[in-house]
Amino acid sequence: MRAYLLRHAQVLLSSIGQLARMPGSTLMSVGVIGITLALPGLLYLLVANAERVSSEWHGGTHVSLFLRAGVTAEQAQSLATALVDRADVNQVRIVSSEQALAEFKELSGFGDALDALPANPLPTLLVIIPEPRYEQPELLEQLLVELRSLTAVELAQLDMEWVQRFHVILKLIRRALIVLSVLLALAVLLIVSNTIRLAILNRREEIEIIRLIGGTDRFIRRPFLYNGMLQGLLGAWMAIVLIALCVHLLRPPIQVLANLYGSAFRVAGLSLPESLIIVAIGVGLGWLASRWSVGRHLRAMQPT
Repeated sequence: MRAYLLRHAQVLLSSIGQLARMPGSTLMSVGVIGITLALPGLLYLLVANAERVSSEWHGGTHVSLFLRAGVTAEQAQSLATALVDRADVNQVRIVSSEQALAEFKELSGFGDALDALPANPLPTLLVIIPEPRYEQPELLEQLLVELRSLTAVELAQLDMEWVQRFHVILKLIRRALIVLSVLLALAVLLIVSNTIRLAILNRREEIEIIRLIGGTDRFIRRPFLYNGMLQGLLGAWMAIVLIALCVHLLRPPIQVLANLYGSAFRVAGLSLPESLIIVAIGVGLGWLASRWSVGRHLRAMQPT
């Protein structure tokens, strides 16, 4: 076991030395891998921060219940009390017809014309703010249907167009993230496999000699696998650095925009687990590309 681990350590150090002896090509390969891995990482952070923004918009969605003309103030208060007891309702605010008329006079500027009306045409209004965990388009639609069935309700309106659009945009970005990640993973596989292919061609004579003296394919494959994993590791760390740099550059203007809207939102970067996932993806893609490329070329080099 000790000899086995020692051999792996020797191969690892040898692979590091080979990459160090070719700084130009190594830097180009690692740079391309880093940029390729950074793109889906940035898109992931965009989705994650957008979801954080939506979670801070509690109370932004509300249902307006316009009560029938014959509903008294006591009945409206009783209905509001019953609605507050629902699990999906956070708060209910009563706007009487007199309050609604006074607000409309103040905002519209038609106070004199409204005073000429024989009666107040505005109904009593209940403004319902759902619980944050129920602020999903499907759940809000279900809540709206149930509230419309109440006998005291004349009209129920849901301010949710922005919610629907926002969630549709998030779903679109998530799907684009999956597609982009798959395409860029294929790009990393091609980059690493091409680098390994060139390394195999440069060491073709050495590989043939190793085979003549009894070297197995596993023995021949090992240094190339370490080479590919090292490239993936370095590319992943470069991707993490690029993502951190982009977040650092974008944080100040986003912070200014958030302050203008009175929000305490702060742009979040990659966490430690997320960074480790990027590293694991980079190493895994490097290993997979190396194994595929080495296996294919070793089969092609078999004596006929």
